[in-house]
Amino acid sequence: MTSVLHRNLNSELATAVSGQGVYLTDQDNRQYIDASGGAAVSCLGHNNGHVNEKIYQQLEKVAFAHTTFFTNAPAENLADRLIARAPQGIGAGRVMFLGSGSEAIEASLKLALQYQSEIGQHKRTQFIARTLSYHGNTLGALSIGGHPQRRKLYEPSLIRTHFVSPCSAYRGMAKGETESEYVSRLVEEFENKILEVGAENIAAFIAEPIAGATLGSAPPATGYLAKMKAVCVRNGILFIADEVMCGSGRTGTFFAQEQEGFHADITTLAKGLGAGFQPISAIVASEEVVDAIAQNSGQLANGHTYMSHAVACAGALAVLDVIENENLLQNVQSMGDYFHDQLRARFSQNPHVGDIRGRGLFWSLELVKDRETKTPFGTEHRLAAKILQGALGNGMICYPSSGCIDGTLGDHVLLAPPYIVSEAHIDEICDKLERTISKAVNACTGAKQ
Repeated sequence: MTSVLHRNLNSELATAVSGQGVYLTDQDNRQYIDASGGAAVSCLGHNNGHVNEKIYQQLEKVAFAHTTFFTNAPAENLADRLIARAPQGIGAGRVMFLGSGSEAIEASLKLALQYQSEIGQHKRTQFIARTLSYHGNTLGALSIGGHPQRRKLYEPSLIRTHFVSPCSAYRGMAKGETESEYVSRLVEEFENKILEVGAENIAAFIAEPIAGATLGSAPPATGYLAKMKAVCVRNGILFIADEVMCGSGRTGTFFAQEQEGFHADITTLAKGLGAGFQPISAIVASEEVVDAIAQNSGQLANGHTYMSHAVACAGALAVLDVIENENLLQNVQSMGDYFHDQLRARFSQNPHVGDIRGRGLFWSLELVKDRETKTPFGTEHRLAAKILQGALGNGMICYPSSGCIDGTLGDHVLLAPPYIVSEAHIDEICDKLERTISKAVNACTGAKQ
């Protein structure tokens, strides 16, 4: 029996007792390779000496001082380093530190609303987001998330949001359509939605530069994000980039948007920012957004008790140290290329792997019943659940999900190993993934093992 209100009230979980590098160990001394960083969190792996030491050192100084009265050196230094790394166009922006990705999304929505109010655009109270997106678990974050199953229970309480299609070529691009034509169609849909709602009513558009949990590391088509940002600029709409999962170096540059030729007005970071050593998230606000508030009320309307938590910020600073000092972004790029090559070598001819997509160390395999027609497995097969349990049985942690087609149908496996992985680790992941998928799919199709 447990007194913890776990995600599944009727399952029994193993107990994680230790971690080292890319591996976790449970109470029975079983070892698991962490092929997804939990949920794309543990970007440095587990038990990093430098990060541990910096957290201990900060605890010996001051753990917490409320931001109504004090700032602290780790928060100031971390903000400086993030602004220095920010994409060109952010300017002399500022950073807010919170405790989770959901908190960062919630606060980014409030910041967008405050910005519009401060510049006299009081009617701009609505948002446009994308279907099959996921932005967090608070009611505000669920409101701008476009995944039907995750919204279903809370639908009556969610704030009003308007949705457009995601950019996901495997399912979204029409037969015979070029990438350029696909982008133009999506941009036109966005423009039409703005006309329908009225630009004067829209505060912000939110999108993941590379879609994460619900679509499975789907990269954008060339030029898509820059063109969507240009539409936002023409209509006085802020662009919020949700980099909670795909940011902090996961795709090979510290900000995923760096690779897309645009900068967001507001960017959220989390997961890899603290690498799981301490809960932390960040909002990076552009100079334009900051100045609008500074020159008017001068007061941030939204505050949280644990903003700029000194120990969390010290941990994130240490994570940045390791990423920079060990040249890990280069490793993300080189090992990302190797990972892609190995996934293609092993799965590109698999009749039940419809798509292999991603960037850096952020990859997904979409699984299908029929590769030619892209027909998914039915929900009765519970394929994602079979893969999760099968992977654990094979000594691997991965991130399978269902609903990448319409919120119900469509299964994929997301892989986001730590930035410290080697070729040998990737080979081990691919070996275990191959066995796991084969067994799970055979259980669905009735094929003999």
